[in-house]
Amino acid sequence: MERRPWHPVSLLVALLLGLTIRGAARAEEAKQPEASDFELYQIFADTLDQIERNYVKDVSRRELMEAAIDGVLEKLDPYSNYISPDDIGRFKSNVEHQFGGIGIQIGIENGQLKVISPLLGTPAYRARLESGDAILEIDGKSTEGIQIDQAVKQLKGEAGSKVTLTIRHAGSRAKENVTITREVVHVDTVLGDSRKKDDSWDFMLDHDKHIGYIRITAFSRGTAAEMRKALEELQAEGLKGLIVDLRFNPGGLLSSAIEVTDLFLPKGRIVSTQGRNTPERSWDAHEDGTFVGFPMVVLVNHYSASASEIFSAALQDHNRAVVIGERTWGKGSVQNVIELEGGRSALKLTTAGYHRPSGKNIHRFPNASEDDEWGVMPNDGYEVELNGSQTAQLIEYRRKRDILVGKHQRALAAKEESESDDEDEAKPAESGDEKPEAEAAKETGSDAAGESESDDSAADEKTPGDEEPAEKEPVLEEESSDRDEGERPEFVDLQLQKAVDYLTTELAKAE
Repeated sequence: MERRPWHPVSLLVALLLGLTIRGAARAEEAKQPEASDFELYQIFADTLDQIERNYVKDVSRRELMEAAIDGVLEKLDPYSNYISPDDIGRFKSNVEHQFGGIGIQIGIENGQLKVISPLLGTPAYRARLESGDAILEIDGKSTEGIQIDQAVKQLKGEAGSKVTLTIRHAGSRAKENVTITREVVHVDTVLGDSRKKDDSWDFMLDHDKHIGYIRITAFSRGTAAEMRKALEELQAEGLKGLIVDLRFNPGGLLSSAIEVTDLFLPKGRIVSTQGRNTPERSWDAHEDGTFVGFPMVVLVNHYSASASEIFSAALQDHNRAVVIGERTWGKGSVQNVIELEGGRSALKLTTAGYHRPSGKNIHRFPNASEDDEWGVMPNDGYEVELNGSQTAQLIEYRRKRDILVGKHQRALAAKEESESDDEDEAKPAESGDEKPEAEAAKETGSDAAGESESDDSAADEKTPGDEEPAEKEPVLEEESSDRDEGERPEFVDLQLQKAVDYLTTELAKAE
């Protein structure tokens, strides 16, 4: 008798049922799957079968399966998701904070692909690519009309491979070909406030008061080692007080958050986790290698989440640091990354929730109100809320301070400043009498009080770190009436200023 081949969908049902049976057999109290289990799988399989046979257009089986997986995960929390083969490379780069490439931040300004900044110590930095350089060609192909994702894909590649860029420096008309060998580029997650002459970070914010400042952008595998190195540098310079800035830090690895927190706590609970099918686990601090003997501030805002909340909550609960800023995001769950297809794709699945040492809740559940307990709240008297305009200014202020400015851009800026001064000197004098303040202000587009108009325009599309979209341009705060005409207001980081004021007071008490 002729054997009929199995239909792929029938094989899928058998496979799913087999997985159910195998999984149940491994449980301590194994149960045979109920008939309803098979019926549910059969509904799914029949649906796929009908689509494959009769849908008006051909749809690939992989596309259907990935859509089905996404549909299942939509019923879970927003942090569980499927990572497809197309996205797995970028996901790993984000987690590891390293990738194969040349190490530049790029953006598109007025339709032109440009270097925002090279990363310190990378092939692009050694090749002397500079902020403001226009990238005209990549391996002989014009970048006119190129999209950011396309440029990133062309610039990244295997370590040891080469890429040739045709560039034009800021303020120059000459083209220059630069061939660069790609390397594994490590993106630092521990940054300072300003740079030294050699372009490395200066972690001492106030050299007179010996107040240090360390900004952690994410918790990756190398963050604890970077943090220890920065702390040792600060201690050698006579550190007396420290600010750790976790604003806009979305989190990262649980293990990294534990390691970094352990640097500041000599003993006590750091965090504990518990899930439905995972045993409760807890992590405690160790005295060896702990940095103590100085007051601390942790800066947070609404965009500090997950690992950032583990760090700030632990230091707050143990009275090791004062938390200043805004209430944090409220993500108190832990995700496991489960490799699929031999690592070609992955499942990021929420498997547990974590608890701070005090036992207070951190996770913001759906429909939670502002009066409920979630996130990490600043210490009493140290909440400093920024409005949207101030937050945008803070983002732009930090972005500009992170840029490595090259000699060509510095020369261009100096030339533009000189030309501006020459134009001011060349303006014809009036009848000899000074104009009334209100009239002068009106001609420059300001009102009588000298307050500049706000700039609400969005920035050109930019992608720091070869992959992340930049924020909008800031909206300027109102200027005071005693400011000179045309002078832009100097940005003041109110949250950072609050931190400095607190540490200054604490250091004065200790003297």
